[in-house]
This record gives sequence, structure tokens and C-alpha cells, in this order.
Amino acid sequence: MPVKKRPVSPRQKMINLMYVVLMAMLALNVSSDVLNGFSLVDKSLQTTTKNATAVNQGIYDDFEQQMQANPKKVKEWYDKAQQVRLMSDSLFNFAEELKTLIVRQSDGKDGRVDSIVNREDLEAATSVMLAPGSGRGKKLYDGINSYRERIVQMVTDSAQRRIIASNLSTEIPASVRTLGKNWQEYMFESMPTAAAVTLLTKLQSDVRYAEGEVLHGLASNIGVKDIRVNELNAYVIPSAQTVVQGGKFSAQILMAAVDTTNRPTIYIGGRKIESDRGLYETVCSRTGDFTLVGYIEMMNAQGELVRRDFEQKYTVVAPSATVSADLMNVLYAGYDNPMSVSVPGVHTNQLQVSMSGGTLTPKGDGKYIARPATVGGEAVINVAARTEGRLQEMGKFTFRVRKLPDPSAFIAYDDGQGGENRFKGGKLLKKVLLEVQTLGAAVDDGLLNIPFRVQGFETVFYDNMGNAIPEVSNSAEFTARQKQMFRSLSRGKRFFITRIRAIGPDGVERTLDGAMDVTVN
Repeated sequence: MPVKKRPVSPRQKMINLMYVVLMAMLALNVSSDVLNGFSLVDKSLQTTTKNATAVNQGIYDDFEQQMQANPKKVKEWYDKAQQVRLMSDSLFNFAEELKTLIVRQSDGKDGRVDSIVNREDLEAATSVMLAPGSGRGKKLYDGINSYRERIVQMVTDSAQRRIIASNLSTEIPASVRTLGKNWQEYMFESMPTAAAVTLLTKLQSDVRYAEGEVLHGLASNIGVKDIRVNELNAYVIPSAQTVVQGGKFSAQILMAAVDTTNRPTIYIGGRKIESDRGLYETVCSRTGDFTLVGYIEMMNAQGELVRRDFEQKYTVVAPSATVSADLMNVLYAGYDNPMSVSVPGVHTNQLQVSMSGGTLTPKGDGKYIARPATVGGEAVINVAARTEGRLQEMGKFTFRVRKLPDPSAFIAYDDGQGGENRFKGGKLLKKVLLEVQTLGAAVDDGLLNIPFRVQGFETVFYDNMGNAIPEVSNSAEFTARQKQMFRSLSRGKRFFITRIRAIGPDGVERTLDGAMDVTVN
């Protein structure tokens, strides 16, 4: 909105000078011819005020147009302009109301401001402005002060602020002998009607002048948020630098700093892209390394075209996924096998994973539990990813299904530090042997740690003649007879635990091969 501040015209300066001279002459009680001079000054002031009002209205109209075209950018200054209009009109209209009241007090109810009859009347202004209880002078005094304080806060130029404050001053000149009069008495007591009206017209002119100065400043602020930095660079922000074949490469292309109300123009490979937010997309049909090359253009606040080149490398890869069994490259039937599933460049919540030959239960963050159904068969994990609004297959992964391996039997005992030791054969202190209650079994090979439930076992002792004495337990607990045999064993004696029956998480019961050889120490 190209609005320039207007200097005070020679004509306005002349009007102001005439106003001062006529006021001085009035103080000397010059003849009624002076009143004609006031009428001339009043008309000149009205012309000046009318012209200022028209200019101000033009600025308001420009604000309306700018607000409709770009409300996001203009609203802050538009709202302030409306505030200026409201308080300026309030004081201007009050001054106009006072002029009408003074003229009607002087000329009667049909009196008109533009054709005053009793211009020399000294009582009308005094009555309207200073009458006890109904005088409007104090209200005018307060209104001018309030308006001045608020309007000067909206002016940034210090010199202009001083001019406006001086024009709207309510201070009585120090050189004037007022005999204790206040401002309103000094201005309107025994003041001829023509002079009082001219004073109020002068106030209206000052209001429109102050209003215009503030509006010019607000209008110039609309461009403050345009590009005004000392360094501008073009940037490409890709959503991902690795793209799956058949997917889309997406990138946000922008210039820092970005004015959201002044979008740049973007060219890729010499061709303009149609995107009001700088979003560029292209289907990636081939694998390999690629470079996005182009340039970006936009207008700065001075109307100059600014251009910045850019380039961005990205890689297109073939569809792939990673599915791994957390334990080993086989799955065990009837067992909860932990699984991890991932696809490079794709978040886990975008994956769709299923399994044939068993059940697959998601546990969150790419973790699953696979439970195959049949030993000797195959379990197939199917992985798909949802990208660019469509589901794309990433691969199938086949695992052999095996039976859980047989566990090893052990005698668990306290290690003295709150932990557990597992005795699987060899020498065992008699004290430890006498404290044990049950026999355990588990697949415990450093990778797997799968507990089994012991269903029964047999202990074999030998007497002094070498005869075998078997004792059977039909649970995991040692029987009273077996414990009694433990107590009778001396150091160096040995016995065996054999025919151990155990059932695992797959529900299959098995008899373990071999025997546990125990020597009392």
C-alpha cells in the first residue's frame, strides 16, 4: 500500500499564522471586521479538514482492500486503524456538537454553523462551555487530553509526536496572565461566537491531522514482515532420503526466512512445479542414487526478484524387510517364539505382518510372538508396509518348525548370595543334598531358557553288595524314602537319577535320555 507522509503545506502554515494573529487582535477588542477574519479562517480550516478527511478515508479504503486480499498479514494493522478511526471520530464529532450548541445559543434554535448571524455574541460560548453544572468545557478538556495521550503512543517518529502533542496541548502559555483561569475559561470565557467556532474547527483540523499521521505509519507497517534479512538460502527438506522402489519421494522446498503470505516460485529441472506450499512429489520407479536439482524465486520487499539454487541427494532401494527370530533361525511348535520385524525407512506402526502355519501376536514396536502349530512343517511370515496411502508387499520369510529340544535335569540350590545354582551331575555336598526338595528340568543352553515340569523320576542306590535299590517318585518332589536314602549315604558314595519324565510349554511329555550321576562330597 504505497502511502507517503504529507508535509505541512504552505497554505496550512498561512492558516495557522492567521489564526494566531486574529486571536491576538481579538484580545485587543478590535472591531467587528476582525470577526469577518475569523469566518475566513474558519472556512479555510474547514477546507483543510475536509481534504484531510478525504485522504484518511482513502487510507481506510486501502486497508479494507488489503484486509480482503491478505487478512493474515494485514489484520494486526487493520484493527489498530479501526481503533484510531473510532477515537478520532469521537472527539471530532464532539467538537462539531459544541459548535452547533454555541451557534444555536447565539442565533436561536435555527442557527447554522456555516452562516452565523450574531458572530460577536460574547455570552453563547460562555454559557455552553462554562455554565455551572452543564458546561461542556471540562469534558472537552478531558477528551483532548485523553485523545492526545493515546494517539501519540501510536506515532513512532519523535519529531512528529512532538508536533501532534503541541497541536493538541491544553496548557495555558506561561507568558499569558490568566488571573487564575483554567484552560476552558481561558479559551471560551467572553469569547465571541465566531471565534469559539473557529477554535473548535481548529481542533477538528488537528484531530484529522493526527489521525492521518498515525494511519500513514500503520500503512507502512504492513510491509515490515516482508523479506528483510541479510542472508537468504534455499532448503530442501525431504520426508526421507531413502525411498522404496514404487514409492514416492517427498520433499519440502523453501527459502529461509519464509513469508507465509508471499509464497515463492519453485523450478525443478527447469520446470515450474504447481504447489502453493512448496511440496514436491515424484514416483520413484528405479533404484539407485539420485539428485534433486532446481531453484527457487520470490520477490523481496523492494520488488526485486531473489533466486537461490538448491540440490538434494536421495536413494531409492528395492522393497525389503527384516524378519528375525530372536532365538534362532527356526521356530518351535507349541512355543511362544519372540520375533522382530522391521522395514528400513518405514515406521513399525505402518507395517502389516501376518503368519501362515500358526498364530502371530503383536507386542508393539515391531515385536511379535509366533506360535507355530505343527512340527516338521513351515511357518511363513508375510510383511507389507503402508506407504503413500497404499499397501506394498515387502517380502515373505519361511521358517522350519521344530519340536522343542529335550531339557536337562538339574537340582537347584542356593548359591549363598541369594542366587540359584543348578547341579547337573558330579560331586554334591551332602548338606546341600539333604536340603533339596524337588528335581527341575529346563532347556538351558545359553540361548534358550525354557522351563519344563518334571512329572516323575527314579533314583537308583547301591548297597554294600552292589545290588541296585530303585526308588520311584511320581512327581517333581523327592519322596521320604529317597530323602532317607540320602541321609544314609557316606562321603564318596554315588547314586543315579534316571527315567526322568518332563512336559514342556508345548504340552508334549518326554522321557529324558541318560541319567544324572551324583557323588556325595
